[in-house]
Amino acid sequence: MSIGTEHEGRTYPSPRPYTVSRAKIEEFAGALGDTNPAYTGDDESVIAPPTFAAVIAARAWGAIFEDPDLGLALHRTIHADQRFEITRPLRVGDRIVSTLTITKVRRRGPADMVTISVQLDTIEGEPCCTAVSTLVHTRQEDAA
Repeated sequence: MSIGTEHEGRTYPSPRPYTVSRAKIEEFAGALGDTNPAYTGDDESVIAPPTFAAVIAARAWGAIFEDPDLGLALHRTIHADQRFEITRPLRVGDRIVSTLTITKVRRRGPADMVTISVQLDTIEGEPCCTAVSTLVHTRQEDAA
């Protein structure tokens, strides 16, 4: 089977909560070369760069690649687009759950364009961010 419009709206439960740590924020900001002082320090005011949300959202992607109804394979997938709708910054100590929803599926030639939305909330239910990604997937019958 392969993914189609009938899968739009399908939602997957969160993997275990992700705890945002000072070390991971500093590591991520360092990889970006971003020296913003908001991303470093010893107090609780440290926040994550906005794109740090991708680290947590990507953990939720496993569910769509493990769903046999969709026929998706990571090795035939390109991450084509990414955007973030930030409600509030991620902070040190936040425990975040990530709920993935397939929001749109379009078939274009040998590829499927799949838009997914990953809602990031604290375990207490406070919204933090929505990460929206477009994935381009080549169907198996067309990959040969």
